[in-house]
Amino acid sequence: MYWFLQSKLYKLPQLALAHRLQATRLFIDARVKWVRDPFLDTAVEKEKDLKPLCSLLRHILTSPSLSLPLSSASLLHLPSSATTSTATSFFLKYPSVFTIFQPSPGLPLHVRLTPPALSVYRQESGLHLSPPLRHSAAMRLAKLLMLAGSSALPFHIINMFWWDLGLPPNYVADLLSDYPDYFNVRTVKDEATGNELLVLELMSWRDELAVSALQERAKDGYFNGKPGTRIRFSMNFPRGFDLEKRVKAWVDQWQDSPYISPYEDAFHLAPSSDHAEKWMVAVLHELLWLLPSKKTERDNLLCWGEYMGFGTRFKKVLAHHPGIFYISNKLKTQTVVLREAYKKDFLVERHPLMGMRHRYIHLMGKAKKSQRQINSASRTIRKRATSSQKVRRVGKDSHIHNADGREMTKGFSDGELGEASI
Repeated sequence: MYWFLQSKLYKLPQLALAHRLQATRLFIDARVKWVRDPFLDTAVEKEKDLKPLCSLLRHILTSPSLSLPLSSASLLHLPSSATTSTATSFFLKYPSVFTIFQPSPGLPLHVRLTPPALSVYRQESGLHLSPPLRHSAAMRLAKLLMLAGSSALPFHIINMFWWDLGLPPNYVADLLSDYPDYFNVRTVKDEATGNELLVLELMSWRDELAVSALQERAKDGYFNGKPGTRIRFSMNFPRGFDLEKRVKAWVDQWQDSPYISPYEDAFHLAPSSDHAEKWMVAVLHELLWLLPSKKTERDNLLCWGEYMGFGTRFKKVLAHHPGIFYISNKLKTQTVVLREAYKKDFLVERHPLMGMRHRYIHLMGKAKKSQRQINSASRTIRKRATSSQKVRRVGKDSHIHNADGREMTKGFSDGELGEASI
């Protein structure tokens, strides 16, 4: 039994009797096929290399000189999602973001950000320091904890979502300390493994936050323009997708069943019942809605669900409801996208943080040097690191002699040797 299911710190809202009496399972045992959505695939693919790029960028800016020796930077770990195997290759791939240069003759090559990339980073940092956005991030984190039932989650689970949740990179020091009335850090024993876990918990349950995005819309008369109308999930299918008639009939009936808030405790419902499945969909929907990008890796959701005690139920929900959740296979992983949050490949509502990330994407997509130039630069860097070289300056030109005697000439500005946006 998971520790959080036994927790008595919080008295969660109880479901209405009508909810507890509904425990039937009507789902048709039919195969719901997966159909590729090119627009949502594009939305996912746009962010190729964005997360590792921002990680490398922050590492470089930790240095007082705002640069790192290339030998040190090359040792930085790249996540498996990166499209290159080494940091050096990554720097060369995005010349509009990174510059490799030699500070002065005799010193090793360094890497730093280009002025446009540094400008975007400073604006992004300003966003994270903005009081309204900081408060919004803290409330999203609080709601994530409330979705956990006991209002607590281990940090290793939260860290899976920090990027998608739009938290500052060092959110523990930079954000949590400003909200002592909301958050507390403590250790608990994981009864499944016996290990001590460092968890973040909510100091107290907050009713004002225990309202889902769909419930907010219902208050505003979003559903059929009539307040109080039964909440239904928005469903969109790509061209070429058709539900079997019997599946469509089940979906219509399932949509008309009572909506159970994801912030309510519905673990007493029979796991195989339609009402339990609708609650599970509500939990997944709300979780994705909390994320500014309205998407996250499937493994993140499954890990979160496994810790919560949902087992394989998340997998079944994702398979049963392709009109609500889309699974993209791009970027060497699977990404779950909330369909209703997108119009084609664009977010319907763009969070300011997503606007800043798209500025990085714009920089990354700028015209790169020809492959010949990139290959030449790569060879030069490798030879500088492994062979003896003589460097002499003639006017404003630097002549680099490789070990084989060939001469490479490159123009540089005064006081700088080897400046190259590679």
